[in-house]
Amino acid sequence: MNIGIGLPAAIPGVKGELILDWAKQADSAAFSSLAVTDRVVYQNYEPLITLAAVAGVTKRIRFMTTVLLAPLRRTALLAKQAASLDALSNGRLTLGLGIGVREDDFLAAEASFRDRGKRFEQQLALMTQIWSGERVSGTIGEIGPVPVQQGGPELLIGAYSPKGRARIARWGNGALIGVAGGGPEMVRQSLEMTRKVWQEAGRTGKPRLVVTSYYGLGQGVADWVNRTVLDYYAPLGPLATQVAAGVPTTPEALRGLVQAFADMGVDELLLWPCIPELDQISRLEDAISKVPHENVGKQ
Repeated sequence: MNIGIGLPAAIPGVKGELILDWAKQADSAAFSSLAVTDRVVYQNYEPLITLAAVAGVTKRIRFMTTVLLAPLRRTALLAKQAASLDALSNGRLTLGLGIGVREDDFLAAEASFRDRGKRFEQQLALMTQIWSGERVSGTIGEIGPVPVQQGGPELLIGAYSPKGRARIARWGNGALIGVAGGGPEMVRQSLEMTRKVWQEAGRTGKPRLVVTSYYGLGQGVADWVNRTVLDYYAPLGPLATQVAAGVPTTPEALRGLVQAFADMGVDELLLWPCIPELDQISRLEDAISKVPHENVGKQ
């Protein structure tokens, strides 16, 4: 199981310099991916612009959006932006997409909220067509650039509903599953259902399964966890407290979480930082280096 790390780009008040320094240090470490999440009505950095900046200061590490809210964006432009980022980073982009659950983001973006699932499926079809090099229509030609990854960036879909899992099986290379307070058992059930839907759809091989969670290590961690997690999840009410309570804040707890997901057959675990300080990278690297599972950290 690979271990990826989130950028602190969704922690309010973080400066751009820290994000670039974080990316350079993670690129020099053993992490498989750098992740960024998406909101409109929040003090976060826009994901694709952030990753474009990060691409210029890194050489090895992959990039992942977890998740980018596709229905907030115009499809052809999103496809072009993703293809451009894939080409500029030499094929290091994994595009994690979802429909979103917070209506205020859609109001701010002047996008329809109620039919976002239907529009998302239309977007997936058109983006796949664009990345394959086909003309958009009889009157609209090809939209470039050509992605480095054949057929477009690796596509992961965040979903929990039956309709969402059907999209994974039809369009995606795999699934993104956030712990969000549910813990390993909730993740286990989602993994099993995703594998089942994939198989029933007649897809060959196995879906790539990526799980996201939070972590915080060191002094003052409890205050930072509460400040970061409770603020981000505030619109979700009691769930925010549940998420904060489940964040591992000691190396031992973090290793236990990593071990549990590795044993489930998760392909990659992405860990979001709750503390915007560079020592969180080395603290995380040191903690996971002591996980005994033979599949942890293998790239």
